[in-house]
Amino acid sequence: MANRFLHTMIRVMDMDKSIDFYTRHLGMKLLRRKDYPSGKFTLAFVGYGDESDNAVIELTHNWGREEPYEIGTAFGHLAIGVEDIYGTCEKLAKEGIKIPRPAGPMAHGGSVIAFIEDPDGYKIELIER
Repeated sequence: MANRFLHTMIRVMDMDKSIDFYTRHLGMKLLRRKDYPSGKFTLAFVGYGDESDNAVIELTHNWGREEPYEIGTAFGHLAIGVEDIYGTCEKLAKEGIKIPRPAGPMAHGGSVIAFIEDPDGYKIELIER
């Protein structure tokens, strides 16, 4: 049996807001969601396809958390390939999504990229495919 990348977990303050961001704005599907009352947390898995064939994002909401999480300096970003990066950024901007790095070519050549932020401030790199 070969090893396989399964998911990346990020902590979120508002599960419904995060699910809306990843599904409505980035086109992912909510694959599953479950509350764990004894542990006081909720997990939701979102992605572009079934977990058996695709890596996904695990959203973790710890109940009762009042202060936003510190993203830290070690985490960089998630990356998502898009077909029309300029059109995608235009739609996201109209929805009020933060775009700290607008769409355009990389400074040193190569891909056309942009950076957006999810509701918790996690950076997501969009790469035109």
